[in-house]
Amino acid sequence: MNTAELRAKVFSRPWFHKIDLGNGIITPGVDDSPSKLKLMRIPENFTGKTVIDIGAYDGFFSFEAEKRGASRVLATDMYCWQGTGMGDGEGFKIAHEALQSRVEAKLIAVEDISPATVGMFDVVLFLGVLYHAPDPLRYLRAARSVCRELLILETHYDALDYPRPAMVFYPGRTLNNDPSNFWGPNPRCVAEMLGEVGFRNVTIFPPWQPSRGVMHAYV
Repeated sequence: MNTAELRAKVFSRPWFHKIDLGNGIITPGVDDSPSKLKLMRIPENFTGKTVIDIGAYDGFFSFEAEKRGASRVLATDMYCWQGTGMGDGEGFKIAHEALQSRVEAKLIAVEDISPATVGMFDVVLFLGVLYHAPDPLRYLRAARSVCRELLILETHYDALDYPRPAMVFYPGRTLNNDPSNFWGPNPRCVAEMLGEVGFRNVTIFPPWQPSRGVMHAYV
């Protein structure tokens, strides 16, 4: 694709992530993805590390891991690659081609992620996924099963005034008119669940807004 063709393709569709594709073309994502890199404490250097991005969507964080030196990056998704509009998976393909990326892609549900299906990775990115999980512990067990060193988890929070581990259930379209939003855990709940599935050390970072936060969990 030349620049004009790429620009036409990019702006003919909706995007979730903002991705700099070069030549002055930035995808018009509704999520200000670059601003989250520091908020999520994404490591500056992934040199020699293998990374899996679970729930990759348009692939911003997958491509960023590649830029930061990862030796292998696998982007996975199912829900956001088999839908319509910005969730049809075409955004990832356009960005992948434009960036001449070596990131691998696999269409797979979180429930099916395991060492047998995807292999093992030094770093697992689990960003904006947990609150979409019908079975949160199952999702976390899948992520833990392929993690050698570090899991970076970003999620929606709720029940912040409750002193014990707790989650709020969102029936139907209760949260943001989105039927795929199921749970709002509080930070203590997320940390305890991470321990339950086998992570030894969990660092809870201060939320950058009351309902949003990140944790790093170590094997």
